Amino acid sequence: MHPFRIGFGFDVHQLKENHPFWLSGIAVPHQKGAFGHSDADVVIHAICDALLGAAALGDIGKHFPDTDNKFKGIDSKILLREVVYLLQKHHYHIGNIDVTLVLEKPKIKPLLDQMISTLAEVIGIEKNQISLKATTNEKMGFIGREEGVAAHAVALIYRKSFE
Repeated sequence: MHPFRIGFGFDVHQLKENHPFWLSGIAVPHQKGAFGHSDADVVIHAICDALLGAAALGDIGKHFPDTDNKFKGIDSKILLREVVYLLQKHHYHIGNIDVTLVLEKPKIKPLLDQMISTLAEVIGIEKNQISLKATTNEKMGFIGREEGVAAHAVALIYRKSFE
């Protein structure tokens, strides 16, 4: 088996008026928020799927099904910690994570440092191992109409040769 593995994750959620908006583990002030079974943090969900996929451990729905009430409204940081624990159990280390968030509003540039710091703390890696970028959908489609938000993530994991 090769020591390096790459995984891809994607998540999308509806935006609803007067609903909390969680992105990268922080509450984002906005008149709309992502709606889902958990706190609907698309960034964390995409990262979870990228990490799980890299380790060939399934996806977020396998480990935290939306049919299970114990995950209703759960803080996605808890799910991410569990995914990191699963990787550690399988002797994987995280090399880096790269995320692209797709939304029209709000602009998240002022929040990027806080988002990256929060993710790094939850995952237990350095901030320079996480890249988080945002783009719009140029006012096209459901994202452009501000009906939804999406995130894409890739992750590199590895096993040290002596493990």
